[in-house]
Amino acid sequence: MTTTVTGQAARAVDVWKVYGSGEAQVIALHGVSLDLQRSRFTAIMGPSGSGKSTLMHCLAGLDSVTRGTITIGDTTVTGLNDTGLTKLRRDKVGFIFQQFNLLPTLTAEENILLPLSIAGRKPDSTWFDTVIDTVGLRDRLHHRPTQLSGGQQQRVACARALVARPDVIFADEPTGNLDSRAGADVLGFLRNSVRDHGQTIVMVTHDPVAASYADRVVFLADGHIVTELLEPTAETVLDQLKNLDVVAIAGQEHA
Repeated sequence: MTTTVTGQAARAVDVWKVYGSGEAQVIALHGVSLDLQRSRFTAIMGPSGSGKSTLMHCLAGLDSVTRGTITIGDTTVTGLNDTGLTKLRRDKVGFIFQQFNLLPTLTAEENILLPLSIAGRKPDSTWFDTVIDTVGLRDRLHHRPTQLSGGQQQRVACARALVARPDVIFADEPTGNLDSRAGADVLGFLRNSVRDHGQTIVMVTHDPVAASYADRVVFLADGHIVTELLEPTAETVLDQLKNLDVVAIAGQEHA
């Protein structure tokens, strides 16, 4: 099944994020504007301190913005109170993190269904079966995290994010704790969930190979979006990162 890309899944408009004040002030994001299309896989990259994780956290409603507007679907995230943010994260957003964040006392199936259980929602059994078969966990559903490999644990985390059918899944270095083979399995699943099931994924990564699985790579430097690549390869991503490093070094020398 191929899903047609229609509309925006999320959007940032003139977003600033400032920490501290006076001489201790740090501007993490400088007026960033970014549209994220539905049914697309977008990677966000940049040197350390470029603002990529800050941008993702602001987009996902995990951090507030100093100025500007964030929207997810038809919901304006900026200005939501705690109740509104909780509802947004429950109903519209999925998360995949480097540390898996599975509860050790629950089975794989219970971990996958936990967000729906908390929300008092029953899973769509057909969609649940599709997700489980896509991630290849059918024979591991009754195992606890300690009985699973790192790659299997991360696939549980991916399934947990996908099973509620959120508007956007945000993935922060999802393969950072995995070996190359397990990482490739997880990235392949993420790409297939976009292409086959119309999911929207935004991933922060430092790895050119991981970024090559995306449809689009957005590059940040010093809190600004400086360029992007469509249909990236590991080689083109690496070349662009080298260019960013050269610019950063030149800026430090002239500071």
